[in-house]
Amino acid sequence: MISSKFARPGAWLLLAAIIFATLSPIGLRPHTVTSVNLDRALAYSLVGFMFAVAYPRHWLAVAILLFLGALAIEYLQYLSPTRHARLHDALVKILGASVGVLVGCMLNKVRFARSAASISQI
Repeated sequence: MISSKFARPGAWLLLAAIIFATLSPIGLRPHTVTSVNLDRALAYSLVGFMFAVAYPRHWLAVAILLFLGALAIEYLQYLSPTRHARLHDALVKILGASVGVLVGCMLNKVRFARSAASISQI
C-alpha cells in the first residue's frame, strides 16, 4: 500500500511535472503513443489518486483544488505563444482528476476498514 508519507511528495512532484508539461513550449512536451486526451486524462487521474491518498481526510478539498487547478493551468497557456488553451482540454483534465480522486477515496476506505478491523482484533 502507498502510505501518505510517500504519496505526498509524489503527488506534488507529479503536479509539478504536469505544470511543466502544460506550460512549457510545445517542443518540450513529452510525446507518447497514446492520444493527447488520453495522456491528459491519465496524468490527472494519477495526480488525483496520489493527492487523495496523500490527504485522505481532505478529499473534497483535493478534488476542488484539482478542478480549479486544471482550469487555471489551462488558462495560463494563454501566456505561451506556442500553446493554446481550450475548454475541452480542461474538461478532460477535470474528468481525469475526478476518476483519480474517486479511486483514491475508495482505496482509503479499504485501508481504513482494514486498519479498524486489525485494531478490533487485538
